[in-house]
Amino acid sequence: MNVEPELVDGHPASRRGPDDATDAALVGRAQSGDHEALEALLRRHHDRVLAVCHRMCRDRSDAEDAAQEALIAIVRGIDRFDGRSMFSTWAYRVTTNCCLDELRRRRRRPDPIGDAHIPEPASTDTGPEAQAEGSDERRRLGVLLDSLPDEFRVPLVLRDVADLDYATIGEILDLPPGTVRSRIARGRARLAQALGAGNHDERPNVTSHEGP
Repeated sequence: MNVEPELVDGHPASRRGPDDATDAALVGRAQSGDHEALEALLRRHHDRVLAVCHRMCRDRSDAEDAAQEALIAIVRGIDRFDGRSMFSTWAYRVTTNCCLDELRRRRRRPDPIGDAHIPEPASTDTGPEAQAEGSDERRRLGVLLDSLPDEFRVPLVLRDVADLDYATIGEILDLPPGTVRSRIARGRARLAQALGAGNHDERPNVTSHEGP
């Protein structure tokens, strides 16, 4: 008896190009030495990895360094990926660790000064006045987010930038989902409180100690 091949979008699954294959299929091929599949994985996740690094590191140069380290770590570690989690979850865990390493290195050197410390605002089709207002708001929000302790800022970035759910963030950070939810809520509360302070302080204090 002939068995018809599995069709995906009208094509045999085994013949799907690397850009059409699932992450799991690409991982399997990459672990077998398929460089094209590995490159497809990196292309697919590059923009989100870089976005997470920009929001976590804030400094453009540090973010690009962290993203490069993350991609290198993904390439070097792909053979050890065991598939117990989604590839994206593992990739974000690698990216988060690289960002935290970069932040630890930053604390051992003077803070960067000037525009290099401000991420480029996203382009819009709105008029110049609206763009200026939006840019100022993004800049202020970025400064406030940067002021949050890592325990609040990291899960908040993974939630709002990487669009991950609480369980996945908990898996990345080795935290219970309830703890992730609590830290994100507390981080957002601090941001809201600081934003509500208006212009009374140039850099509102959002790092005061709280209990667990």
